Amino acid sequence: MSRRTRICALLTVSFLLTVTGCGGGTEDPPPDAKAAASTSAPAGAEGTAPEPASLPRLPASLTGQKLDWKRCEAPTKAWGSAAKAPGDGWKCATMLAPLDYRAPDGETIGIALIRSEAEDRASRIGSLLFNFGGPGGSGVAALPAFADSFTALRTRYDLVGFDPRGVAESSGVVCRNDRQTEKALRIDTTPDTPAEERTYLTDSAAFGADCARESGKLLPHVGTTNAARDMELMRQVLGDDTLNYLGFSYGTELGGVYAHLFPAKVGRFTLDAVVDPTADYVAHSRNQALGFQRALENYYKSRGVSAQAGTARIVRLLDRLDGEPLPTDTGRRLTENLALTGIISPLYSEDSWPDLTDALDAAEGGDGSALLRLADSYNDRDAQGHYGTAQHSQRAISCADAKGRVTAAEVKSGLLADFRKVSPVFGPYLAWDLAGWCADWPVAGEHETPEVAAPGAAPILVIGGKGDPATPYEGARRMVEELGDGVGVLITFEGEGHGAYTTGNRCITGAVDDYFLHGTVPAAGKSCS
Repeated sequence: MSRRTRICALLTVSFLLTVTGCGGGTEDPPPDAKAAASTSAPAGAEGTAPEPASLPRLPASLTGQKLDWKRCEAPTKAWGSAAKAPGDGWKCATMLAPLDYRAPDGETIGIALIRSEAEDRASRIGSLLFNFGGPGGSGVAALPAFADSFTALRTRYDLVGFDPRGVAESSGVVCRNDRQTEKALRIDTTPDTPAEERTYLTDSAAFGADCARESGKLLPHVGTTNAARDMELMRQVLGDDTLNYLGFSYGTELGGVYAHLFPAKVGRFTLDAVVDPTADYVAHSRNQALGFQRALENYYKSRGVSAQAGTARIVRLLDRLDGEPLPTDTGRRLTENLALTGIISPLYSEDSWPDLTDALDAAEGGDGSALLRLADSYNDRDAQGHYGTAQHSQRAISCADAKGRVTAAEVKSGLLADFRKVSPVFGPYLAWDLAGWCADWPVAGEHETPEVAAPGAAPILVIGGKGDPATPYEGARRMVEELGDGVGVLITFEGEGHGAYTTGNRCITGAVDDYFLHGTVPAAGKSCS
């Protein structure tokens, strides 16, 4: 299970990396705090990044660079052995961006891009940039894997994916090797004894030290604000007057931050499976617990089982595994932590609910193999035991972004009981996760909540799913409110799963495609079932 965000096996890796990167809301900071945020220190330092106008102008060597598009090789850091070279129709290039936007003439970082050119060149609109979530998801790997979902958009747009800074081929953060990762995944992440607590917290702090040792130079510069600035540089280098963008999950936060920084450059924007921009560190996790509990209850109700009975069934299984992990056909054992990961994985898509049924039945019969396979897919582990690095990048970006730091004492003194009340299944893990996620992280967080207000920007479609487990529906409403009057246009998806556009729902795809292809803005409050 991710420490924070599936239309098929690979996309789950990208979408599932949002586990504590989304959720419900908290009160807005006072106006004077928001005002101060616009003039404080840049990303990677304590405080909030400054507005673009306060940064030095980028040199022409960057804004005017010509990309060298070549045949793509197979990604080396995304999705383990599942990542393949995309083949004909796709070209790859590397864009140079400042490592530190305060020193634009200094050291640069390479941002990996992938592109498939518009099929109808005569009616080409421009580039359409994608982000599939995370933070830590690879757009270079994801976009060609799911290009069939964007066939209509491909007629008039160059489809462009990228690996954000610190992710995969864009100087991806690497903290641990496969052996260390395997060992860490066996640690009890819901400790019941002082010894288990020490082991868990020691490993969490050690992860930060490992990242500092292996990728320390990158860590202050991988936050979302800098990734948004990279997107603005992409717009210029790709030759587009405005930026057209389709962001999923964490990609909605990234899109919102871009819109705040560069409202005049917002073109046709759609945000799907929306991260709540008003939620702070604790609220994200609490509302994540609520979202997954809702999804689990919906799963059981669809099978004629009461929410109470279904929840109790899962709690009994997890309690059993806490004391005695199950054997599997791999020779590895299914622990409580891995089982919880395996349960979360299929909740992302209603199409995967039968897999959950089979895996739970097998586990209750003494065989943990199916749940372990679901957990391995989520954890980006291939059959040879190699792990991708997406979760390394995810923690680096998340901890560079969020100021929130929670102690074990705070978890035990109230958060654990509160989270358990919200979800007996997912609450304990997500409460303890608060104490471990950014513990002793070597870089200070940038903000309490991201700033997404974008007055004057073009309309932005905001899609919220009523049954979304990872980014609960309330977040979409709050994104619309935060974007400002006349900017956010809410579309409600009355369905299950994380993300609406890729479900194939004709109402959703019709509205989004009409917007991207013809500029038709749907009526605010549109609902699709």
